[in-house]
Amino acid sequence: MKHILLTIVLISTFAFSQTTAGGYKVENLGSNSKNSDFGTTFYGENKIIFSSSRQEGSSLLKAKWKENKQPFLDLYIGTINKDGTVTDVERFSTNVNTKFHESSVSFTPDQKTVYFTRNNFLDKKLGKDDDGITNLAIYKASVTSDNSWVDIKSMPFNNENYSCGHPSISNDGKKLYFTSDMPGTYGETDIFVVDILDETYGIPRNLGRKINTLGKEVFPFIDQENVLYFSSDGRENGMGGLDVYAAKIYEKSVSNALHLGAPVNSESDDFGYILKTDIHEGYFSSNRKNGVGDDDIYHFTAYPPLKIECNQNLTGIVKDKETGKIITNAVVVLFDDKDKELDSKTTDDKGIFNFNIDCNASFKIVGTKENYKKDIKSFSSENNPDTKVRLDLNLEPIPEVIVTTQKKVVVNINPIYFDFDKYFIRKDAKIELDKVIAIMQKYPNLIIEGGSHTDVRGEDTYNLDLSSRRANSTVNYIIKYGIDASRITAKGFGETQLLNHCSNGVVCNEESHQQNRRTEFVILNPDVLGYETITE
Repeated sequence: MKHILLTIVLISTFAFSQTTAGGYKVENLGSNSKNSDFGTTFYGENKIIFSSSRQEGSSLLKAKWKENKQPFLDLYIGTINKDGTVTDVERFSTNVNTKFHESSVSFTPDQKTVYFTRNNFLDKKLGKDDDGITNLAIYKASVTSDNSWVDIKSMPFNNENYSCGHPSISNDGKKLYFTSDMPGTYGETDIFVVDILDETYGIPRNLGRKINTLGKEVFPFIDQENVLYFSSDGRENGMGGLDVYAAKIYEKSVSNALHLGAPVNSESDDFGYILKTDIHEGYFSSNRKNGVGDDDIYHFTAYPPLKIECNQNLTGIVKDKETGKIITNAVVVLFDDKDKELDSKTTDDKGIFNFNIDCNASFKIVGTKENYKKDIKSFSSENNPDTKVRLDLNLEPIPEVIVTTQKKVVVNINPIYFDFDKYFIRKDAKIELDKVIAIMQKYPNLIIEGGSHTDVRGEDTYNLDLSSRRANSTVNYIIKYGIDASRITAKGFGETQLLNHCSNGVVCNEESHQQNRRTEFVILNPDVLGYETITE
């Protein structure tokens, strides 16, 4: 009996036809009647409207629906208490309720317009299809200051040959979701959406196979965060009858449907789910066992609330900018729009990297590899989980510089040596200094320090002075050939930074001592060349 009533009300007056779900505390409302109560809608801050075939007052004389021997459905209103119970239930406005079915209400955000479901009955005229069947239709009305519904109009997409019902307005008031068996339906009934264009409407669109199945999809409800809740009996993971599902609606796509599980769902029909997102409370309807009557209304609290995450896959290949060859073992770091590091990956043997990223967000990726200039790319992801982002990085080789074991980035030239106790530029040194000049011409923002060193023979102060003269000698040579003096400095270190064991008191041959008589050109701003940090 319960299933028959539900099916008929959904369709017509003729009998035919990731992510986590969270946890729930569910309670049957004490205000349910022995007949059918279902299809709740929030009205203002503390009111709720629902459909009921309860018998009270004038309804005792109202005609019975032959399919379940209960009165036709009317709209009722009640007060929501702090604990979620509903009291002060009374019949809604008589200018809305008719002798036929009324159910499933949805208000625009400003509460000035309401959409509701009724048998195809307007201006005392009952619409019928070619077989004499009266289907369901969605109507629109204006809400007056005294909460009367006036200027009732039929939606332009209604048709006597099929049903439309269960309206739900999006939080921005721009879209209307509803149930129908209109042409283009995949199963018995599908969920559609239509754009609200001021006083007109777009063409209804089927939400597609991620939502709709060969069975029935009914009772859509779109919440404040654009999550669509609906019921379906056409999915393999259902518990029996109609079950409640949730899916996130995006700009160009929709997520996979998430089954809410028990105790919202049961072996019976569970439907009409509505939610106040900010407080994680709401209502749904069910004809499960141990209810008060037929279809009953249940209050629930979600703890924790349902969460549907939108993720995309970012993939790319790191290549050598000059040769186009792939670069393996390159480090790619993912940052958010506030430069917070989110993840880091190393390219595989095909130069590929992958990240999972959030939808509708801004990011930056930085690719680095020793002896390459880093590549930086910023981008924004779409609000669409089906989008696959491809972003390649191209690293420019820097053959002239290396990272040394002394945690310095130095110009990669052959060592510049000096004769013992001398500071003049030898012929072999001029060849290497010309390379430094060429590098500084290639990278006009490069700033270099020419640091000279001595061996340990001689007094410390003398060696410090000698190294300074050697440093000035090399720097002056470079400046002489056109390099701006502001880009290169000279510094003498004496015998303070030996490269080998030839310290004071240690006997070494001339070759070993000469290794310490050298000049190095240290790059002071290595970031220009793509070095963020220098490591051993």
